[in-house]
Amino acid sequence: MMSNDDSQGRGLLVVISGPSGVGKTTIVKAVKERLNGIFSVSATTRPRSEQEQDGVDYYFLTEEEFQRRLDAGQMLEHAQVFGRHRYGTPRQPVIEALDDGHLVILEIDVQGACQVRASAPDAFMIFIMPPNEAALLERLRGRGRDTEEAIQRRFEEAQREIGLAHSRGVYDAFVRNDELARAQDETCELIRSRQLSAVSCQPE
Repeated sequence: MMSNDDSQGRGLLVVISGPSGVGKTTIVKAVKERLNGIFSVSATTRPRSEQEQDGVDYYFLTEEEFQRRLDAGQMLEHAQVFGRHRYGTPRQPVIEALDDGHLVILEIDVQGACQVRASAPDAFMIFIMPPNEAALLERLRGRGRDTEEAIQRRFEEAQREIGLAHSRGVYDAFVRNDELARAQDETCELIRSRQLSAVSCQPE
């Protein structure tokens, strides 16, 4: 677990989650740009594509190296996606950025968010919701990069994740992405308010 100093430092740890196709990555980019945030680079065991850079898009690790780091307590959170590849957030870069007073953004699923909540209770957590299920299914199909079978699997997983997000009680806010610009504005304003609240609560 993070120490009190780690989780209550000058910076703010923000977790943004949401089902596949909901537009959370675009919202995360807006938060990073507008609020001068740092996006935490995740580690993964999935293969690297030709367009991706190690240490920039992800830290690409073997299964053995991922497990070694996990056993050593070097992951803030971790999950296995679709029963295949593993993903996790390296702990030390997050702690160092928070200690330096930065806004640190994690884009992770509900399983990972629950783990972060346990070790960093002061983290601010936002879940991005689709306008409705029909719109989400349309967005998944509109990306044009999956088979119908894969789309249905992602859709079922999205429904499960939305249910978990509500039932686990770890999220501080839910933002409905019915219009992207509005959802970006709302997300940024929620984080700004949390930052101001944290500053006002600090002792003189």
